[in-house]
Amino acid sequence: MDILLELATTFWQWSVLIVLVLIGFVISWFDGQGEDRVGFHMPFGMPVLQPIPIATKDKGFWKGILLWLLGTRKWEVAEDFWFELDGESYIIPAGFEFDGASVPKFLATFLSPVGVLLMGGLVHDYGYKYATLMKDDGTDIGYRDQAHWDRIFRDICIEVNGFKFLNYLAYWTLRLAGFVAWNGHKKRGTHTEAVSYTHLTLPTKRIV
Repeated sequence: MDILLELATTFWQWSVLIVLVLIGFVISWFDGQGEDRVGFHMPFGMPVLQPIPIATKDKGFWKGILLWLLGTRKWEVAEDFWFELDGESYIIPAGFEFDGASVPKFLATFLSPVGVLLMGGLVHDYGYKYATLMKDDGTDIGYRDQAHWDRIFRDICIEVNGFKFLNYLAYWTLRLAGFVAWNGHKKRGTHTEAVSYTHLTLPTKRIV
């Protein structure tokens, strides 16, 4: 027993990961649903993303260190991203910036914010910012609350990566702490911000 405790303490990151996986497994066991959730589909392939530099330069020593250790890489959608939910076509326009799924730094070794949670994280971040999605005809779906976007994140991720336990862990983290980001966007007024989509044109070459 002493040896096990010593190993668990020494390799605490693995210990935390194992505990989280076990908790997620129990949660997903009682899910009662399959992997077909929201009919997520990418007719033209994966999104084209551009990394945004982490602005540590000229920030001073201590602020630069904090940004390095605590900052999160942001990504920009380089080309209009088209996807489908339940047969409806939607667009996330080029220029949208997001940071992917919120993953604690100590778990980033095992779980990249733009790894297996990428697709759910992208749609979720857009939904959190604008509280809606834009259809391919330029109309939006109307206001949706935080809980809606958290469920969309969970179900897209389950369809894409098949890891129920992992996605439920991320989902419950959002239900507990996602209000910080949600309320931040609300205070900045993005939930009522008008976004122009008149520049969008349907891709003519299907990616296969």
